[in-house]
Amino acid sequence: MLSGQGIIGRGGGRQAAEGNMDRINRAEEQIAHLTRMVEDLSEVVVSQTREIERLSRRVGLLMEREAERQLDDGTIPLADQRPPHW
Repeated sequence: MLSGQGIIGRGGGRQAAEGNMDRINRAEEQIAHLTRMVEDLSEVVVSQTREIERLSRRVGLLMEREAERQLDDGTIPLADQRPPHW
């Protein structure tokens, strides 16, 4: 068995090598697919982060405007009012 046929013996070396190459090719394809997916998801996260920051600024501005409006009306700011059941 250890003569010219190698340790695997009787022609199995070529089939094993082809099987390994197929597994390597499939693994490389999966890695490429997953890499692309990670890049796509990263772009989504960046986009959503920007949108959240923009919306947070708008909510802050709206809350400031409402607080100023309530002060101008002479009413207690809504955030400082007790709930009706107290």
